[in-house]
Amino acid sequence: MSLEWFDRVCGELQDSLESICDKYDQNGEMSIERGAKHPRIEFYTEGEDVDREYFCTLFFDPHNEEFYIESFEPDLAQVSKVVLTDIEDIVDAVHERFHDYMNGDIMQEDLIDEDEDMDDGIYLDEEEIRDLDGRGEIQLLEEIDVDWETPEVTAYYQENDVEVTYQFGIVQETGDGVLKRVNRIWTDDEDMIKDETNFIFSKEEASTIIAMIASHMDSLTEMDYQGEV
Repeated sequence: MSLEWFDRVCGELQDSLESICDKYDQNGEMSIERGAKHPRIEFYTEGEDVDREYFCTLFFDPHNEEFYIESFEPDLAQVSKVVLTDIEDIVDAVHERFHDYMNGDIMQEDLIDEDEDMDDGIYLDEEEIRDLDGRGEIQLLEEIDVDWETPEVTAYYQENDVEVTYQFGIVQETGDGVLKRVNRIWTDDEDMIKDETNFIFSKEEASTIIAMIASHMDSLTEMDYQGEV
């Protein structure tokens, strides 16, 4: 695995974007996260009286040495991956997302929990499916008919500290699978904080997900809980 291509693109990308668009030169910024499993370049706008708003995330797959972006497909309720083969394709993709954002055609990407890797699937925080494909609509997961095939199954538990459970269901309309993760944390004041995340995947994806996890089980370490999960 090599980050040479990633570093080369990082070095050229800012100048390329500034030269192609005056509006981006005035408003667009980018940050680099090199230490992630899939290093990424995040693009955003920011002002003195305006909080930082992300409009595009460019991921790099170090194993295949390729860049890609992700787009939510509302009709399929899943994320599509678009591979960008050269610097011109990368510039065009970021440029297009920037103008979609400036025109109000997409929701800012910081609506998605930045702690979750989008390359791992669709993460629907607070039971929301966030449509980033042009309409800016939000559809509540509770409005989708899900047949829950299992009860909540405890995957990890530490008394008076944390409990992690999973539940599997089927989306009635599409037949896709839903994996619901509930994280409950008890504070020092004995209050309980509940965080719920839902992951939707197709039948075709399921076997790949299972195989990837099974083939890397030996690389995982047991959870050492120290206040976070």
